[in-house]
Amino acid sequence: MPWQYVSHGRRHALHLCFGIRIRIRSVQGWGAHPDKTIDPFYLLAHVILALNAIISRRINPFEPAVVSIGSINGGFTENVIPDRVKITGTLRFMDESVHQQLHREIKRAFDVAKALGGDYELKFEIGGPPMINDQMVSDVIEKTGQDMLGAENVSASEKTLGAEDFGEFMKHAPGAMFTLGTQKQGHEDYLLHHPKFDLDERALPIGTAMLVETARRFLEQK
Repeated sequence: MPWQYVSHGRRHALHLCFGIRIRIRSVQGWGAHPDKTIDPFYLLAHVILALNAIISRRINPFEPAVVSIGSINGGFTENVIPDRVKITGTLRFMDESVHQQLHREIKRAFDVAKALGGDYELKFEIGGPPMINDQMVSDVIEKTGQDMLGAENVSASEKTLGAEDFGEFMKHAPGAMFTLGTQKQGHEDYLLHHPKFDLDERALPIGTAMLVETARRFLEQK
């Protein structure tokens, strides 16, 4: 149903994106003589296998975590093996101990490049605090949604490792997030960042009304 209001549970946390930026260094040379080079793409292929094994083989399967590579850039022409390749990615987690373990495991994965004759530079970009809904605020938002849209259109959201900086605001005041269903009827549901993502803009005034009514109810409370 379009415009479906969805409430997060109290302990539901979303983490701000923790980025990784890596440069694998190697030895440039002619593509016709790969034996006289150290191919960074060859190194990266082994590193990616190691990175993909972190979640499935190194992290407790009951602990949510993600390691994703988002970009790979290297080379400038078809017949030259370059001397470096750049990689960027993102980490997601809900527990600080998992965060620290991910750092160790990612470094271990890139050490494979050293074992094969290359080297690397690794930089972690630290994000913000986790976003954890306040119970009282979440209850008010949920009741507002039920009154405005009907209880049948209010449901608990699925857990996600989506990144969000709303936790920075919650350092200063209790808060909670909700999501508003915007899928067009008869259209396939595409997630954020999908090239075909679209939304039913008729839901936007409803989202605005939800925020206004929630704020009004807070102002009326003693």
